[in-house]
Amino acid sequence: MSIRFAKRAAAQILGRGETAIRINPNSYSDVEKALTKEDIRRLISSGAISAVKEKHNRTDKAKRLNEARSEGRRRGPGRRRGTRKARQGRTWEKKVRSQRRLLSILKQKGKIDNMTFTRFYKLIKGNMYATKSTLVSHLKEEGAKITDDDIKQINDEVRKQYQ
Repeated sequence: MSIRFAKRAAAQILGRGETAIRINPNSYSDVEKALTKEDIRRLISSGAISAVKEKHNRTDKAKRLNEARSEGRRRGPGRRRGTRKARQGRTWEKKVRSQRRLLSILKQKGKIDNMTFTRFYKLIKGNMYATKSTLVSHLKEEGAKITDDDIKQINDEVRKQYQ
């Protein structure tokens, strides 16, 4: 047939792209005579057709860069994108989720009613409370019967659940 057919068939057999297939210059005439994929397989096993070795991403450079960063290099103002708060992590999400979790557990235990829950849930969403302790103090001012032992017990339950 043709060399193009041989390359296409060899690429399918070897599972590589056509550009990765190499034909030995001394065996062009044998490759041109190949009519079937079986002929191509025979040529591959004889070494007339081969594939270029696959390239792999080198990790040495990445390792060296990570080591440098762990030592504090490549962290200067020229490398930074975003504000300090944006680079800090997801602090707001963690804070809000823990406050909402506390609120829902208090509702389940019957320490607060539905209306209080809804109102405080919205206040949490509006970033009203800096910490869980400020949330609890505001709940107590509202008239919720929450003790320090209740909060410790809830915190222990949550720790066990997320370990």
